[in-house]
Amino acid sequence: MDVERIRAFNRFYTQHLGVLTDRYLGQERTLGAARLLFEIGDRSDLRELRTRLGLDAGYLTRLLRGLQEQGLVEVRAHPSDGRARIAELTAAGRRERADLDERSRQAIADSLAGLTAEQQDELVRAQTTIHRMLRLAAAQVAPADPADPPARECLLRYAAELGRRFPEGYEVSTLTAPEDVDGTLMLAREDDRPIGCGLWTRLTPGVAELRHLWISPEARGIGLGRRLLNALEADAVANGITVMRLGTHGVLGEAIGLYRGAGYTEIPNYSDSPYNQLTFTKALTSAG
Repeated sequence: MDVERIRAFNRFYTQHLGVLTDRYLGQERTLGAARLLFEIGDRSDLRELRTRLGLDAGYLTRLLRGLQEQGLVEVRAHPSDGRARIAELTAAGRRERADLDERSRQAIADSLAGLTAEQQDELVRAQTTIHRMLRLAAAQVAPADPADPPARECLLRYAAELGRRFPEGYEVSTLTAPEDVDGTLMLAREDDRPIGCGLWTRLTPGVAELRHLWISPEARGIGLGRRLLNALEADAVANGITVMRLGTHGVLGEAIGLYRGAGYTEIPNYSDSPYNQLTFTKALTSAG
């Protein structure tokens, strides 16, 4: 990895955006305060803001205090949860956010004015790639207790989607119960939200089955499915598994493409699951 080129790009981009000054987009505030004004929307729970922006409580409080002093934000108790607080834009805050939006659009238009339409398209494609790769790098993939609420939430969302996509529907009772997981459930998170899951469970000594591999719609297309699959395979190998099997439904073309691209080959059906219309296997090695 060429770390220095990445650092050079970061330095150029932060200078280009003006994030190192206290007058972001020509207004009397820093990027942090401007971003907070945008992220509050009309109203936001302070706990959600902290999580979404990755801010510690003290720094968030200081930013909010500054916006309150300018008459742009009000902070008060949550209407349905006395333990929580919310931030809400005032009428002046909403006008200020609209002005920020317009300044941002104009700044982008001005900065790209020297590029042809084709060059602008090239830039957008490059930024899309950067965004996708940084999301993939930032996603957290780690083992989780199959009985924990985030894991069950992810599996239930998986089951709900299959229920919509399968012509015959999908029975939630088909999901592997936490006590039946003789292996590992992996959970993918983004900003501490579960956005993907999958598990392997032992069938016989050295042989396991991959089940319930799923990526939420908002996280698809960044390569997370392959990363999650790789993590499950590596974990299985570390636990003595040398052969992985799996079954999938014929309507799940994206899943079938993922498995074939990862080296899985089709085999006769070994499962009594009504949803396993295609079944695959792969010999696992320490290299994945």
